Amino acid sequence: SEYLMIKENYFCNNTIKTSKYSVVNFLPLNLFEQFQRLANAYFLILLFLQLIPQISSLAWYTTVIPLVVVLSVTAVKDAIDDLKRHQNDNQVNNRSVLLLMNGRMKEDKWMNVQVGDIIKLENNQPVTADMLLLSSSEPYSLTYVETADLDGETNLKVKQAISITSEMEDNLELLSAFDGEVKCEPPNNKLDKFAGILTFKGKNYVLDHDKLLLRGCIIRNTDWCYGLVIYTGPDTKLMQNSGKYTLKRTQIDHLMNVLVLWIFLFLGIMCFILAIGHWIWESQKGYYFQIFLPWEKYVSSSVISGTLIFWSYFIILNTMVPISLYVSIEIIRLGNSFYINWDRKMFYAPRNTPAQARTTTLNEELGQVQYVFSDKTGTLTQNVMIFSKCSINGKLYVPKNNDSRNNNNKDMIDFSYNKLADPKFSFYDKTLVEAVKEGDHWVHLFFLSLSLCHTVMSEEKLEGVLVYQAQSPDEGALVTAARNFGFVFRSRTFETITVVEMGQTRVYQLLSILDFNNVRKRMSVIVRTPEDRVMLFCKGADTIICELLHPSCYSLSDVTMEQLDDYATEGLRTLMVAYRELDDAFFQTWSKKHSEACLTLENREDRLSDVYEEIEKDLMLLGATAIEDKLQDGVPETIIMLNKTKIKMWVLTGDKQETAVNIAYSCNIFEDEMDGVFTVEGKDTEIIQKFCKEEVQTKAGGTWGLERIPEEEANGSYGLVISGYSLVGNAELQLCSLLSRNFLPKSSLLQAGVSEERRGNLKSGCVLLLQACALEGNLELELMRTACMCKGVICCRMTPLQKAQVVELVKTYKNVVTLAIGDGANDVSMIKAAHIGVGISGHEGMQAMLNSDFSFSQFQYLQRLLLVHGRWSYNRMCKFLSYFFYKNFTFTLVHFWYAFFNGFSAQTVYDTWFITCYNLVYTSLPVLGMSLFDQDVNETWSLRFPELYEPGQHNFYFNKREFMKCLLHGIYNSFVLFFIPMGTIYDSERIDGKDISDYQSFSLIVETSLIWVVTLQISLKTTYWTLISHFFIWGSLGFYFCIVVLLYSDGLCLLFPDIFEFLGVARNILLQPQMCLSIILSVVLCILPVLGYQFLKPLIWPISVDKVFERIHQFRRHPEPPRLRTKVKHPSSRRSAYAFSHKQGFGALITSGKTMKFK
Repeated sequence: SEYLMIKENYFCNNTIKTSKYSVVNFLPLNLFEQFQRLANAYFLILLFLQLIPQISSLAWYTTVIPLVVVLSVTAVKDAIDDLKRHQNDNQVNNRSVLLLMNGRMKEDKWMNVQVGDIIKLENNQPVTADMLLLSSSEPYSLTYVETADLDGETNLKVKQAISITSEMEDNLELLSAFDGEVKCEPPNNKLDKFAGILTFKGKNYVLDHDKLLLRGCIIRNTDWCYGLVIYTGPDTKLMQNSGKYTLKRTQIDHLMNVLVLWIFLFLGIMCFILAIGHWIWESQKGYYFQIFLPWEKYVSSSVISGTLIFWSYFIILNTMVPISLYVSIEIIRLGNSFYINWDRKMFYAPRNTPAQARTTTLNEELGQVQYVFSDKTGTLTQNVMIFSKCSINGKLYVPKNNDSRNNNNKDMIDFSYNKLADPKFSFYDKTLVEAVKEGDHWVHLFFLSLSLCHTVMSEEKLEGVLVYQAQSPDEGALVTAARNFGFVFRSRTFETITVVEMGQTRVYQLLSILDFNNVRKRMSVIVRTPEDRVMLFCKGADTIICELLHPSCYSLSDVTMEQLDDYATEGLRTLMVAYRELDDAFFQTWSKKHSEACLTLENREDRLSDVYEEIEKDLMLLGATAIEDKLQDGVPETIIMLNKTKIKMWVLTGDKQETAVNIAYSCNIFEDEMDGVFTVEGKDTEIIQKFCKEEVQTKAGGTWGLERIPEEEANGSYGLVISGYSLVGNAELQLCSLLSRNFLPKSSLLQAGVSEERRGNLKSGCVLLLQACALEGNLELELMRTACMCKGVICCRMTPLQKAQVVELVKTYKNVVTLAIGDGANDVSMIKAAHIGVGISGHEGMQAMLNSDFSFSQFQYLQRLLLVHGRWSYNRMCKFLSYFFYKNFTFTLVHFWYAFFNGFSAQTVYDTWFITCYNLVYTSLPVLGMSLFDQDVNETWSLRFPELYEPGQHNFYFNKREFMKCLLHGIYNSFVLFFIPMGTIYDSERIDGKDISDYQSFSLIVETSLIWVVTLQISLKTTYWTLISHFFIWGSLGFYFCIVVLLYSDGLCLLFPDIFEFLGVARNILLQPQMCLSIILSVVLCILPVLGYQFLKPLIWPISVDKVFERIHQFRRHPEPPRLRTKVKHPSSRRSAYAFSHKQGFGALITSGKTMKFK
């Protein structure tokens, strides 16, 4: 069939691509990325210089082979990573879908779907592309979808087709003849907005977001539906929010680029000095020695000779940054990645899932994280609601040990007497079951209220097997609790609710549903009982219900509120349940007012609210419930540990504000001891903006509008809550900027629209509840300045793209390492945007894991990833770099001192074989052993003292200052290692009276002294000694002497005189007293300053961790007894209120009858 859409060639196909490379562009693109690393570009330039015979003093292959190896290893690693992305893309693109073609349904692949196609989706299938809903199996073409991959919510959303297309139902003939024309907005990333017009049969129909099924949704509770494809592939809203892949480099990589430039500049200065020296020497001496040292034909003057010498020394001194440095870095990163993969303590047995390092380039940055951005649903929580406790008529029903999580199965109530009970439900207080069985009036009324007052849909495909579909998991948990205690919600129509009460089926007439909204924070149902009594049942936030109670309930209310305080301190989500029996005549009068309000065109919501308040009063309190939003194991403990490391925790969630705040308290991101909670509601932008500027300019010292956010300490304990919606404007952002500085007097809060109650609670610190757009205003800098001073930040109602934008804001304004962790497709853009992306392999698919740098199954493993593996990796990399630069500066700069004694002729101090083997053989294993196995403290101390993590956050162990120390250390040691051997053999002779002052003897003495010094230096740096460490360090030293004896042996020198030139030098020199004197003096002069510095540094220039190490040493000598942990209970100033669905409930839909199937 043909569809009157815009021509197909204007649209992309439905193929998605998350990979970077293709067969065609892999080589050039990968090489381009690799040569962005300045060291690789440096070696490439060096290679070209070595190809010029006039200046090359080393063979070209000494650079080509290592460079090719480094580029090849990196390219293979990148190719393997990208191949996994290709495989994932192919898996998605080759999924099957039913496509309407030529009047028949044909199975095709997702990637072949095009704009204008009509496709059929069935229950539990993912949506193929963004499509206009045409019809479905449900009444009025309703379709229920789950949007967890888009916004992180698992509660159901309702979509509805327009009436003109719903009439086609599943008639393939009518669907094939559909010739509508759709005009809509271009592709964008707005998940909650869509505007379009359908022209069909000469009429125009307005299309909005409720008519659109988005890719990433899953069809639920709907047998089938048909849709017209609007956006495909990269144009879909899911892919528009997914973000782009960027090449991630660590801070140390960026620092290395800067240091390479410094070394390059330093190298140029040295070569220039040596070239000037050569020019002076040739002018004053060399010119007159041409009989003995003739100039080459291409050298016409000392200036030309000096120019050539400049480049010769540039090649000789290239070991300032040896290419083996980058080979070693890749090996170290690979080895530390294997430690993560092999860590059994990060293995999750229930899913048989190990931790996985999906990239090997970011290990050390795990030890530098300062900001963690986390998703909520599926990352911090299991999104499983548990009916934990309740209070009925003032009596508490709780487990014996007051914690349902620690109860044994033996204590669990047996619900086998109830054939309709949910087998997955568990409760541990048997007195509640006994009260139900004994017919306690208040207990029965309480559970009857829970079974009637809701908008849950019930489905019973098999006899006695009930499946509840709720808009929020909270409601599902409450109805399931009532079901198990004998009050089973069985079914509903738009006029009735059927409940099985203690085995007896009773039908209640549904008279009205007073639905929930964000202002009311409650919902009510009015029913007529089988005994012809009119009853109103209400549930909602306790702060609201208390104001609606009958005066006779005040004493009961006080008791219940105290119990709710206890619930709130445990992070449970609470609500109150109440009822009222209505007079029939009163209800009839009220019903007429309600009908009139429903028909009002102006201010309908306000009129309805007023009518609701008329009947929702003088309520009789039944009790309260406490629902546990079950966290993943170890989440609160992990966040406490992260807080101790001064890592700031931000939760970026698509969920609603109330739910996000409750979880923040449960996870210890927010605490009851915080100084206050504020909801800023300022609307007069001009007044606040004027006030802000005056205050900031006079009191903040002109910090408004800085490009970088300074490091500031808050004057209290702060938390911040931001909504992704733009409800008010920019006024709140300016106001929050002032609150962060404590410059805002209480009198000004009145101008901002802050209530008297909130103004009265103002203290030194606060939690700010912002309902303003955080990302689209012109005050993002001030928002970030405020947020970065807060202990924790909650961003709710965030789209996937907004999550990434928040991360980018922090990266832009703060020079810190960020980590993002999530489990769903809606977290992919955030994971890509952060410096480090961690994927949780959970219930929401594999998208987050496949796009992550590291993955595991439980949030609690994050503390081990950072505090153990991350800290070790950072420490090892810093030790490696400082030692590697030191040993190569020491090795290379000896050439500089030697130049003043050889006429600046670019002659090397060392034998060619020593130059070749120094980094490759003699010093490679010790430094690799230290970088792979060294531990300053073991994992137990690392977790017990999270303060040890701080040096990485501030990059104490390797920075520009530490690099300069390495350079100065190398200059000093090279000076010692040249002049001590020079002084040792100057005008001296061997034991047999022969002269020892020859170039080869001097070279061997310098080489041996150098090896001894750098070996002892690394032994001083090693803090964790194992058999491998001893073997690598002392074995390499012994191996050096073996190689020297072999290479300088008579046999090799006689067989290959052009290659092995040091005939008999080892035999003649190694046992001479001058050799021993040189080694002893060199070692003493090089090592003593290091020992002195290591002893004095903690005393004169201590850092915070020095005190921690001192405590650890004390604990090792005198272990303290284990501490008895006591749970301190603090009075709660907040209420963890029941989290209704953010949008208006199913009430209007139920009473309209549109959810009922007609037979």
